[in-house]
Amino acid sequence: MSDIAARGYANPEVLVSTDWVAAHLNDPNIRIIESNEDPLLYPSGHIPGAVQVDWTTDLNDPVRRDYLDKEGFERLAARIGITPDTTVVFYGDKNNWWATYAFWVFQLFGHTNARVMDGGRTKWEQEQRELTRQVPSYPATQYTAPERNDQQIRAFREQVLQHVRENKPLVDVRSPDEYSGKLLHMANYPQEGALRGGHIPGAQSIPWARAANPDDGTFKPADQLKAIYLEEKGLKPDDEIIAYCRIGERSSHTWFVLKYLLGFENVRNYDGSWTEWGNSVGVPIEK
Repeated sequence: MSDIAARGYANPEVLVSTDWVAAHLNDPNIRIIESNEDPLLYPSGHIPGAVQVDWTTDLNDPVRRDYLDKEGFERLAARIGITPDTTVVFYGDKNNWWATYAFWVFQLFGHTNARVMDGGRTKWEQEQRELTRQVPSYPATQYTAPERNDQQIRAFREQVLQHVRENKPLVDVRSPDEYSGKLLHMANYPQEGALRGGHIPGAQSIPWARAANPDDGTFKPADQLKAIYLEEKGLKPDDEIIAYCRIGERSSHTWFVLKYLLGFENVRNYDGSWTEWGNSVGVPIEK
């Protein structure tokens, strides 16, 4: 933890190191949660004792384009054996895209006792730490969750439209080719999901990956993050900011960086993102 504490973050306690996780594998008050883009990674090998939370089947409603409701979250929490007092530690592939996405969804239900393992699967594997295929089983718990609160950290299309009208800052965290409209998805992915390419008017292009060290997936120190978001792009900690990507997973990574690592006061994630905006009739688009 000392390395993390020395990086100058506004809330360093929200990150834990691989050393810290290795030392807490058998702590009954800790639940390690793996969330990946690739659902085959977890069964192929995961941190001992870690449970899987799948972004599609566990966090999203199976019919509506929305997240699980209060009762659904309570069932998920009971299944993975946590209470509101359990410290949940998220990690995953893609430099923790989906880990921060799951972290964000848990915040919608007020589970603030949450951390992210710095570097995710990449760093754990690079350090040749133990992986297992054994799926743990924990006693089911009773978890009483509050109603989901979307007000503070989630943005919807009409709110984004108002944001555009008021010239408030928007951060497009996708790749430059997606921002320009050349691609509808990242390179080497199927180009699907939206009928139009481009970006929301006024949005600044700040690809999510700039916040991570490419060699091991860890977050850059605060001074380097400030150089990107504050000095280069002119964002201010008291700005009202909305971040978006294609479906909200990459932008949850940037939301995490701005809110927790840099201490920005008012950051929301537009999870409808380009899949909704690029398919909406009559909304403004820039290329």
